Amino acid sequence: MNSPETLFKPIRTKRTFEYVSTKIKSLIFKGILKPGDKLPSETELARQFNVGRQTIREALRILELSGFLTIQRGATGGPIISDTISDTISNSFLDAIQMKAVTIDDLTVARLEIEKVVLSQAIKNADSSDIECLRENILKAKEKIEGNMQAFSENVQFHRLLAKASKNFVFVLVQGAIMAIVADFLSRLEPDLEKSKQVVNSHEDILNAIVERKGDKAITLLENHLLEVEGWL
Repeated sequence: MNSPETLFKPIRTKRTFEYVSTKIKSLIFKGILKPGDKLPSETELARQFNVGRQTIREALRILELSGFLTIQRGATGGPIISDTISDTISNSFLDAIQMKAVTIDDLTVARLEIEKVVLSQAIKNADSSDIECLRENILKAKEKIEGNMQAFSENVQFHRLLAKASKNFVFVLVQGAIMAIVADFLSRLEPDLEKSKQVVNSHEDILNAIVERKGDKAITLLENHLLEVEGWL
């Protein structure tokens, strides 16, 4: 297998920084470069691509902003392939909230439509490990509530696990972004143990419907649950 030291060839094009970033992304998509792999230094990348270091800096900046890599500082640092795309999307959604481009109504309508599709796919594709993860999530949430603690993170994570059970990575990304917004809104509310308990009970009912492969029932339960949560925001 080629090493990062020999993957890049000299190029000659007007928008060279775009070519560099596209080439690196292509190697990531093909699995040649994987999360954790360290790229050559700026100087070495510039030499391999036969471009200036400023071009390399711009290409790396684009990749970092897009969530494909992180830049570690210090003598032993440098560009490292990472998977922060989901975080990048979530942050973009949160920025839109801050700019008042997204309302609670927008969020609820989008969430209803998207999560119904996610749930349908989860019912169809979830395997035993997905069901076990969902059960463990609910169990941890119940344990927290019994200890007089809110199950905030567990209740948010339940919906991310549903997306994972759909076996569709696009849903995982979209659901992750949506739940980042939901978590942001919920974090502003006063702690309420009873509401947290209601959410866990709703999640358990939804899971039981998934296990029973009762799609219509699961979707009805989900709709009622999301509309109830909207009323708290």
